[in-house]
Amino acid sequence: MVASARTEPRGSMAMELTIGDPTLMARLERGMDASEERLRALATEARDPYVAEVAGHLFGRGGKRLRPLLALVGAEFGERCPERRPERRPAAADPSAAGASATGTGATDPSATDLSATDAPAAVDAAALAELVHVASLFHDDVMDQGLTRRGVPSVNARWGNTTAVLAGNWLLSKAAQLAAELGPETIRLQSKVTNRLIMGQIRELVGPSDDDDPLSHYFTVVAGKTAALIAMALQLGAVRTGAPDRIVQALAEYGEHLGIAFQISDDILDVTSTSEVSGKEQGKDLAIGVASLPVLLALADERPEAGELRALLTAATAAEGTGLPKAVALLHRCGALAEARTVLHARLLRARTALNGLPDGPATQVLHALCDFVARRDH
Repeated sequence: MVASARTEPRGSMAMELTIGDPTLMARLERGMDASEERLRALATEARDPYVAEVAGHLFGRGGKRLRPLLALVGAEFGERCPERRPERRPAAADPSAAGASATGTGATDPSATDLSATDAPAAVDAAALAELVHVASLFHDDVMDQGLTRRGVPSVNARWGNTTAVLAGNWLLSKAAQLAAELGPETIRLQSKVTNRLIMGQIRELVGPSDDDDPLSHYFTVVAGKTAALIAMALQLGAVRTGAPDRIVQALAEYGEHLGIAFQISDDILDVTSTSEVSGKEQGKDLAIGVASLPVLLALADERPEAGELRALLTAATAAEGTGLPKAVALLHRCGALAEARTVLHARLLRARTALNGLPDGPATQVLHALCDFVARRDH
């Protein structure tokens, strides 16, 4: 296995979405800024300066911030959900009556309908919790993949060593559990369940499929645990923390599972198709370290001559040596695996959009559609 290098893209994902509601956009940006402050404050609770420095190494370093964004969007379906709002109260005819407008024209009292905001503490805590678990998984992933950089800075394992990186990731998971305990039983249930799925996904990826396993089924099991579970949890946390109905929480979870798998497939495709100038990371990085991405698995199952040549190249363990990597990338382009992977990607996005049919129309649901659009067209 060879060392890999990563740099993250150009700022938070919210800035790259087309959101037609500037008020919602402002709330989401405020909420993400507040969640970053919350994370930095949690890191300082280590009391030991060394632990605080290591644990907080990636906070405020940029990145997509997808999971905090999803938690904040999920929170929009709580008190802001139309079916949970009280009926509008017309102002009393007597201008001195409570809630009346100054002119006595019967205008609606804004406080009667604007019950929450996604930069409120409940939503911010959900966003911070989702990012705590995610960053802990990044610490562990970089040890497993020998990653050298993360979010444009040296990874924790590159700077402090593998043992420190593993322990710091564990510390972040313990802080996530502590925060979840403060937020209530349902939050504890979500966080503990997803942490279990995340770790099982990491173990399954490390061990690989058995001789009796279908490689594609194994791939989707790993991705569901490592990526999709956390994305679904972020949406659920925000919705639960602001009192969304159960049917909406479930619809958000279903959407998140499919979006998470689609997001990983798009990562797999970009590893082959995107240049380092655009993506910020070496082309074919996953291929070089032996990661069984979806395009590779589809190519290995193909019957075309290019697929056979690719199988021979990978079996000979030469993909990361000399000209082997560029040749493997070229073969993936030619054998049809990338087109097939894109078909799987769009099928997952369609399933994610279908899950949105269970949500009320409105700006928050439009954001979730916009995220599907982003994953379908992303180039970094």
